[in-house]
Amino acid sequence: MAEERGTARVTCTAPVNIAVIKYWGKRDTDLILPINSSLSVTLHQDQRRPTQLRTTTTAAACHDFTEDRLWLNGEEVDAAQPRLQACLREVRRLARKRRGDDAAAPLSLSYKVHVASENNFPTAAGLASSAAGYACLVSALARLYGVEGELSEVARRGSGSACRSMLGGFVQWHRGERPDGRDSVAQQLAPETHWPELSILVLVVSGEKKAVGSTAGMQTSVDTSPLLKYRAEVVVPERMTRMARCIRDRDFEAFGQLTMQDSNQFHATCLDTFPPIFYLNDISQRIIALVHRFNAHHGRTKVAYTFDAGPNAVVFMLEDTVDEFVEVVRRSFPPDSNGDQFLRGRPVGTAVLPEELVSAVVVDPVPGAIRYVLHTKPGPGPQLLDDPSQHLLGPDGLPCRSA
Repeated sequence: MAEERGTARVTCTAPVNIAVIKYWGKRDTDLILPINSSLSVTLHQDQRRPTQLRTTTTAAACHDFTEDRLWLNGEEVDAAQPRLQACLREVRRLARKRRGDDAAAPLSLSYKVHVASENNFPTAAGLASSAAGYACLVSALARLYGVEGELSEVARRGSGSACRSMLGGFVQWHRGERPDGRDSVAQQLAPETHWPELSILVLVVSGEKKAVGSTAGMQTSVDTSPLLKYRAEVVVPERMTRMARCIRDRDFEAFGQLTMQDSNQFHATCLDTFPPIFYLNDISQRIIALVHRFNAHHGRTKVAYTFDAGPNAVVFMLEDTVDEFVEVVRRSFPPDSNGDQFLRGRPVGTAVLPEELVSAVVVDPVPGAIRYVLHTKPGPGPQLLDDPSQHLLGPDGLPCRSA
């Protein structure tokens, strides 16, 4: 924690997570308690690669601050929003509990806080920006106030899926049974090192804010979709058990098929909602068809898509499939003018595609439909940044001006 002129500052980064068994629907909208358990993969936030998906947040506290203030991607927004205040209140409660009667604690819990947060990827476009954002907020506040231990329950109060971004690797969010939500927490199923061959491609179709936000969309689904109720009560419990087994056994074919089936059922519940919600677009559907043609050509599941509440695809595969599938994507969605920026993240080799694969899989190319492809892998949870130059807030508690 950096302290200059009485201002304490902490900066953290936090990752995006992608659910392979989806969370959709709350049974308690205040405590953010889900109607079903879910399971996700935390994406890598490799600091050496600036294109990897992550949120960076600086939290600062000072006795000179007169009010809580929040800047998101450079713009000041309302710091009184209930979810942010819920996280702040919970972290302060834990800090108070930890300190007891320690009057010598360095940072008064009565100080107002300033928070600056930046995503290096589109916000509200179905790329789990709120999950990374609230996980980062809670991590930074916890460091600021010296709070340790189980924090996924706190992050959940900001955004349900944020609890899963508090951990790395493969993460379960337990539905829980208690009305106070104390047992609705995230738990690591396996660390990011468990399946080193697993690779992930994020196909960014659109960075636009979605027409129906997740919070409003899932509540409408809870109120109107019989399929969602059946999914939560009957389908998901069995799938959670099966998916955990697939991950433990590193069984990619079973993992891939179940991932696609669960993505499809999630979007089916969106269609079953009244009025229906459409998160996928024409390009999303083309990516789905491309994946199935690719797998059919090879006679087995080599790649697997999943879509959260947005049109952008996340595609899982083993490392030895990456080069070939990236070339298939490049042929199917030829980049416009950003050929050098089309592929980002981890390196990808070149691949020569057999003619029979091209003729069977690459059908009716759509130039420029995919903005870029990010190559990544499973990664760790939130990280503390020790370099003071990476603070988003200056010693005065105001946003640093980029050079």
